[in-house]
Amino acid sequence: MKFKLGIIGSGKIGEALLAGAFAKGLYLPEEVILSVRTEDHKLDLERRYGVTVTLDNRILAAQAEILILAVKPKAIVEILNSIGDAFVPGTLLISTAAGVPLDVIESRVPGFVAVIRTMPNLAVSVGEGMTALSKGKNVSQKQTEIALGLFGAVGGVVLLEETHMDAVTGLSGSGPAYIYIVIEALADGGVKMGLPRDVAIKLAAQTVLGAAKTVLETGEHPAKLKDQVTTPAGVTIDGILELEEGGLRVTLIKSVVKATERAKQLLHK
Repeated sequence: MKFKLGIIGSGKIGEALLAGAFAKGLYLPEEVILSVRTEDHKLDLERRYGVTVTLDNRILAAQAEILILAVKPKAIVEILNSIGDAFVPGTLLISTAAGVPLDVIESRVPGFVAVIRTMPNLAVSVGEGMTALSKGKNVSQKQTEIALGLFGAVGGVVLLEETHMDAVTGLSGSGPAYIYIVIEALADGGVKMGLPRDVAIKLAAQTVLGAAKTVLETGEHPAKLKDQVTTPAGVTIDGILELEEGGLRVTLIKSVVKATERAKQLLHK
C-alpha cells in the first residue's frame, strides 16, 4: 500500500492523532493521507502538515495500511457503505465513533479487514486524552500494538472488551464536559469570594490538573488522597460537607449512567 496511515475526518480528534503521531515520530508526512469534505480544509492541512489530502474517501480505503475513521456516529455507516468494496487485504480499520459496535463496522467491510473500535476524548487535542480500544475478530498482535502506540501518543490508553465501551463513552468520553463544569463552578466560588475571574479559573484548572496527576502518578485511591487533604476540624471538611449535602457525588454517578445509556442509542437516533 502507498500510505502507512490514512484518516477520514480530520476534525479535532483526527487532527490531534495526526499531530501526536508526528510529534512522537511514528510517521513521516509522506506516509500519511487524509480525506476531508472541502477544498479549503484540504489546502489548509496540506500547508500545515505537508501530507497528501484528498476529497475521495475511496482512495484512502485502497491505499492506506491503517485507516482511521474519525467521524460522527451518524456518518460512519454511510461512509463504510461507500468505501467497503475498495479495501485491500492487510488493512487495519480504526473507528473513533461513539456507540457504533464492532459488528456494525465489520458487516460493512470485507472479512480480511481488521477492525478496532476506540473511544478517545477531547483532551487528545492537548496530548492528555484518554482512549479505550476494543479489538475485532481479525486483529493481530502487531496491529493491536500499532493502535495502542498511535493513541498512546496523545494520552493514556487502555485495551478493553467491547462490552465496556459504552461505559467508557459515558465516563471518559463525556467526562471532560463534567470537569469543565466543576472548574467553572470552583472559579465562580473564587469570584464570589473576591478573586479576579482569570485568577480563579487558573487556580481551579491547575487544582484539577494537579489532583488528577496525583491519582495517576501515586496509584493511590482517590479517597485516601482526599483524606490527606482533609485535616481534623479543618476548612476542607466543611467544604466536603457542602458537596455531600449538594449531592455532587451521586449527580456525577448518575451523569455517567445516563450518558452510557445514551451511547447505546447513538446509532439509532
